[in-house]
Amino acid sequence: MTNYSVLRKIKYKKGRKTQPNFYEYTGIHRTDSVEMQLFVYNENQYQEFKNIHINRVGETLTNSLHINDIKWLNVHGLHDVNLIKDIGDLLQVEPYIVGDILNTTRRSKMEELGDTLFFTIKSILPEEDLNYLRVEQISFILKENLLVSFQEKKSDFFTHIRERIRTNAGIVCKKKNDYLLYLMLDAVMENFYITIENYEDRIEVLMIEAKTNHKQDVLVRIENNRENLNYLKRAIVPLRDALFSLKSFQDDNEYDGIEAANYTFFARLHQKCLELLEQIDYDLTSLDSASHFHFSAQSQRMNEIMKTLTVVSVVFIPLTFIVGVYGMNFDYMPELRWHNGYFLIMGFMFLIVVGMLFYFRKKNWF
Repeated sequence: MTNYSVLRKIKYKKGRKTQPNFYEYTGIHRTDSVEMQLFVYNENQYQEFKNIHINRVGETLTNSLHINDIKWLNVHGLHDVNLIKDIGDLLQVEPYIVGDILNTTRRSKMEELGDTLFFTIKSILPEEDLNYLRVEQISFILKENLLVSFQEKKSDFFTHIRERIRTNAGIVCKKKNDYLLYLMLDAVMENFYITIENYEDRIEVLMIEAKTNHKQDVLVRIENNRENLNYLKRAIVPLRDALFSLKSFQDDNEYDGIEAANYTFFARLHQKCLELLEQIDYDLTSLDSASHFHFSAQSQRMNEIMKTLTVVSVVFIPLTFIVGVYGMNFDYMPELRWHNGYFLIMGFMFLIVVGMLFYFRKKNWF
């Protein structure tokens, strides 16, 4: 089920603790049927199988005619647990890997298991209501000439990659499946750029409103954006660490699933993670500045109000004293019988007010 957090304004999935080998889909996308799409291609040709059955997948993967071809199996939907388990059995991966694919609450990570490389990553995009983030887990299994991608639902993250394969554009058909993995990770990371760019536009507006709008809702929106950016940061940091770990693969020469020449592409992704984190830190600093400015403006506004009220109070203190003196009920008060006493006292009070205001102005107190 979907869990809405009132404070964080983030749409996220509440996970349950599961045993490593216990298969349970913990996501929210359960309505659409699970579909599989298989691409088999080389430098000269390609084949595309839509809505393919698991048995046909097994036959294609073991077909000697395609033994040297690159194969990309894309799975849309994870709620058919038995199907995901059958795919795991077909690929002969560790059972806990299947559990990690189904458990969408796990953090992004990368694992190397002999001839198998497992990647899981969070794809994040803003909703139409920008106070929420749409989070989807995408997992990858890289093995020999095969790449399997698992998506929670149908999406257009990899549409341009499919078109490249169909039209033999670029070098994707000339490269191994590790380059295909790079393209797909890069496509997912583009969503981070889109999301951050979206929030930067909102931050610019908030920076202006913090200087002009004294209402409390400005602080609420600043806090919402800060929480969402921190959520983004928590999604990118594990990916950065995973991509950094690939460098050790290049150095120890124990994993040969990635060509030496293609490590450069993954280094680019690592650099993109660093750029994204730097931009998020900059945006968080901007939000802090907006928040501090808003508090400073509120304090300054309060000081101005208190200064005005203080001036008014000080001006009326001597006037109140005079009125109080002549309001006493003594029998003998000579000024009470003066013919022009009222006008003299009013004039004297007026001179006091003018004199005090002149003195305050000379001192730059207002």
